[in-house]
Amino acid sequence: MTTDITTLALIGVIFLLAGGVKGVVGLGLPTVSLALLTVTMDLKQAMALMLVPSFVTNLWQGMVGGHARHLLARCWPFLVLATVCVALGAVGLHHLRTVLLTALLGFAIATYALLGLSGLKLSLTPGRERWLGPLCGVANGVLTGLTGSFVVPGVLYLQALGLSRDQLVQAMGILFTLSTLSVGLALGGGRLLTVELGLMSSAGLLPALFGMWCGQKLRHRLSEQRFRQVFFIALLIVGGYLAVKGLF
Repeated sequence: MTTDITTLALIGVIFLLAGGVKGVVGLGLPTVSLALLTVTMDLKQAMALMLVPSFVTNLWQGMVGGHARHLLARCWPFLVLATVCVALGAVGLHHLRTVLLTALLGFAIATYALLGLSGLKLSLTPGRERWLGPLCGVANGVLTGLTGSFVVPGVLYLQALGLSRDQLVQAMGILFTLSTLSVGLALGGGRLLTVELGLMSSAGLLPALFGMWCGQKLRHRLSEQRFRQVFFIALLIVGGYLAVKGLF
């Protein structure tokens, strides 16, 4: 990958935007950064570039809230399998064509956007939670390993648990932190994470943090419902573009 001023500026702007989205709605940095980076570069490179900003911002999110012990006790089967199964999905990075993986990422993002726009409210009974948690963990881990996206079906599962807003935000932070670590280990083990990509990923951290800070300030002035609508419409457009790009 060629490193020049234009590339660094593009990465900075993308993580500034992705951090701003995360600051307003509490999630979206990996999804937005992957979607925008993949428009201009290889999916494997995009997965490597999002590692440092995603890990740092989600580690902070996962530690704040005071609900970590309760969430780990309740969700550990889901979280363990979502983390471990990333390695299974990452095998596909070496055996599947990148265009197909790009299309899969596009479909995952578009599906998440459509569900967000639909306003569908999911809920689980304790009985279903016991068996659906591990199943969603496996599916989330495999898709994360293949595409670098953490949201489908993991975020949908967490939303269906009936957690409070603070608990949900912290639970997503824990899931995203563990998933980012697993993606980093998988890329490193597969020799897809170079020193150059690691340094460029680190360069995206400050724009992401600044974007988060701006987003948190904006949260108090902007209707979160309206912003979510714009956010999901934008994801639907980008996800649809990636799906079409990968297939055709």
